[in-house]
Amino acid sequence: MTLSEIEAKEIQPGLHGKMVHGKQLTWAFWEVEKGAGVPEHQHPHEQIMHVVEGEFEFTLNGETKVYRNGDIVVIPSNVPHAGTALTPCKLMDVFSPAREDYK
Repeated sequence: MTLSEIEAKEIQPGLHGKMVHGKQLTWAFWEVEKGAGVPEHQHPHEQIMHVVEGEFEFTLNGETKVYRNGDIVVIPSNVPHAGTALTPCKLMDVFSPAREDYK
């Protein structure tokens, strides 16, 4: 399998994801349009986000920062978070356990 063979799904407006699922984790490859975002939410999955390209404003547990190419954010389970693309972005997320809702 290659990433180019995986069909992207628009999870929310402007948020396009390609998902790879293992038994215990989900690896998500996102292309995010400028201005698109994810409203504040939380989930039981532990999450690690990596900004591959672009600038992404991200709020974690009430603290907002702008993350850029190469930045990594560890998001513990059940902690509120939200984000908005300040530029077109490419992001990677790893979720554990696997995201059944993304299958």
